[in-house]
Amino acid sequence: MRMPSLTRTEAAERSALLSVRSYRIELDLTCGPETFRSTTTVIFDAADTDAETFLDIVPSRLLSATLNGRSLDVTTLREGRLPLAGLTAENRLVVVADMAYSRECEGMHRFEDPADGQVYVYSFVYVDNAPKVFACFDQPDLKAPCGFTAIVPDDWQVLGNAPATRTAPGRWELPASSSLSTYLAAIVAGPFASFHTRHDGTELGFHCRASLADALKADVDEVFEITGQILTACADMFGIAYPFGKLDQVFVPEFSVLSLDHPGCVLLREQYLFSSTATASERETRAVVLAHGISLMWLAGLVTHAWWDDLWLGQSFADYMAHRLTSEATRFTGPPTTFAARRKAQAYVPDQRPSTHPVALTGPDVRTVLLELDRISYFKGHSVLRQLAAHIGDEALRAGLRTYFSRHAFSTATFAAFMAALSEAAGTDLEDWARTWLRSADVNTLTPEITVRDGRIDSAAIVQTAPASHPTLRTHTMNVGLYDDEFTVVRTVVDGPRTELPELVGRPAPRLLLLNDGDLTYAKIRFDPVSQESLPALLPELSPINRAMVWCSLLLGVQDGVYPAAAHLDLVRRMVAVETELSIQAEVLEQARHDVADRFLIPSARPAATARVAEALAARLARLEAGDELQVTLLRALVDFTSDTDLLRRWIAGTALPDGLVLDTDLAWRIRGRLAVLGALGDDEIDAARRAQPSALAEQAAIRCRTARPDPRAKEAAWTAMTTDSSLSSYQLFAMAEGFWQPEQQDLTEPYVERFFSEMPKAAALRGDMVLDLLLRSLYPRYAATPAVLALAQDMLARDDLPPTLRRRAADYTDDLRRVVRARAAAASE
Repeated sequence: MRMPSLTRTEAAERSALLSVRSYRIELDLTCGPETFRSTTTVIFDAADTDAETFLDIVPSRLLSATLNGRSLDVTTLREGRLPLAGLTAENRLVVVADMAYSRECEGMHRFEDPADGQVYVYSFVYVDNAPKVFACFDQPDLKAPCGFTAIVPDDWQVLGNAPATRTAPGRWELPASSSLSTYLAAIVAGPFASFHTRHDGTELGFHCRASLADALKADVDEVFEITGQILTACADMFGIAYPFGKLDQVFVPEFSVLSLDHPGCVLLREQYLFSSTATASERETRAVVLAHGISLMWLAGLVTHAWWDDLWLGQSFADYMAHRLTSEATRFTGPPTTFAARRKAQAYVPDQRPSTHPVALTGPDVRTVLLELDRISYFKGHSVLRQLAAHIGDEALRAGLRTYFSRHAFSTATFAAFMAALSEAAGTDLEDWARTWLRSADVNTLTPEITVRDGRIDSAAIVQTAPASHPTLRTHTMNVGLYDDEFTVVRTVVDGPRTELPELVGRPAPRLLLLNDGDLTYAKIRFDPVSQESLPALLPELSPINRAMVWCSLLLGVQDGVYPAAAHLDLVRRMVAVETELSIQAEVLEQARHDVADRFLIPSARPAATARVAEALAARLARLEAGDELQVTLLRALVDFTSDTDLLRRWIAGTALPDGLVLDTDLAWRIRGRLAVLGALGDDEIDAARRAQPSALAEQAAIRCRTARPDPRAKEAAWTAMTTDSSLSSYQLFAMAEGFWQPEQQDLTEPYVERFFSEMPKAAALRGDMVLDLLLRSLYPRYAATPAVLALAQDMLARDDLPPTLRRRAADYTDDLRRVVRARAAAASE
């Protein structure tokens, strides 16, 4: 059942009418594998007893609803809304329903562990999904204390927002939490392996499936240490101690997002529970994810947005704080560099697509806002907040945050209230700054203009441009670096279409003039001809954050068609030999393979270019000492770049691996995946490997391998399943999509390109918005970059029956494809 999307007008009317005092929810999770029993008691007040409203609930079967002792007609339920009339000033509503378990993280997700047959369930009520678990008034400003009773098998434990107590065999009670929005309520149950400690009086817990207990046990001291460090750093930054008494963090299976950050109970994706070799860069990423969830205890739990269009604020600020506080408070000092290399590039791309939107969201209903909560909201928002810190200074930022939290603690607030607190602290009105940076879309381009006379700078300026579709020019507080025998950095403020730099005049002409030195602003950075020519020699000498920023700029140049894909890959080949920063190696190599080589490079040039990178990787690996942290990163990249099936075969047999490396589970499945793409792995081998070490990871990897094989039957079976089988779990679906399109198999998959555009409108109806959004990232035919395919895409987009998620994402990915077509055409004409 798809609910109509709640509009802002409807929410305002319901908020004016109702005041919710409490929720008490009993969930019977012993009813079988398909449904569970949900009994909700809501106590609420009504300001107008003559008014009517509605309750949100999406049941498998609605059994009863009783308002103030009076039975309601359950047949009046329509599209997830139960009409409520005959209200009194004080009301008691009891709703009993059977609810369906989900396999797509929409409501109560149920998972059976292939390793040991144990079952785990967890609520995924984020934005629009709470009514699939319990009856409620599902909007953020109707906060209320929420308590749970859970009936579960005797060997399970239960976790949630408040401490859970086992009151009888199979019965757990969670007292009423502090006042929460419905989308922040959490319930998790199963035979978890659990670890506990305390930090400054706060009970801390980490939990995972029993079959993964050894992996968590090996790292539990590290994750507890990071948690404590971030809790202390957040309290210091925000001026308020951790506000929710206890904090459980639970690794859960088949999770669609990186984390869900309910007060007192954070859910985490299991990819951050390392059962195989993990690099320092991966551990750093896990620390950032932990910090993101912890900071949201303040940024969403303590002060909650009043309406969904401010949801971006907590998420973008949490991303900024996660990277900043992790680098300041833990042993991991590299998150700003990693962000510059990885996540910032993931903001620039969508910010230039047709669906681009301001960081500050707008929308008439929940669904529209949710579609816009994307990498612009998270990563551009993070970048803009970093620019804000540069603009007003850290002292004002910290003071503004403390004012905001003290003023609105345990309540709801708007973006306007947030900006008011920061403006007070900064001593200036930030409204114009917010208008240009947060309420306008797309990205500026900054280009240096420099003239030289007799070896010295004669004139220097920065030219700022914006696309005609989004012509806003912004004020950029940034550094300009001059690199030669000596290094000089100059702070400047770029304002308007042209900003003169008189402070540079008369200085020795540098070999490299680097705009945005230190990566303080958010803009596409170009290079003057001398600087671009000097980059290969000078790039290794830059600081890590500047190397990351330059690599991001070069990738954007490839996408814009101003920097050749072949030149990029040649520079990557040279980078492999000297780069020491793990995150830069990992991110640049991934971008080089999956974006530059697989898409923007002319296909006929791809085999030779990837072979040259593979040779460079093998040469660097041969020079590394056993145990060097770079070994794992470079070998993983070599698996991706090589087409040498004999070498891959020796590796999977456990021979020929460089000294210091072991064939762990993750590496073995990576190698099998590459062998499958190259047609050198059979179904029998895939199944044997899956049976040898049964696990969720093995199940998903096996699906990916079978789909990736250049076998017409495998492709047809996967395509049929993805487009017609609604019983697949989200992870099964994603694994198939990830394996389906391969640049080496374009002739084999060519018929499916047309089928995507003709069949996807119908297939999209099988999936919820979040799952469909994630599916399309892999299932759109991104390698088929021809004018004919663009025409097919436009024909589909011209249809009037496309679901909003499909229309939005297909338009975006078609625009990406158009960029690839242009870049390849330009390269072919040179």
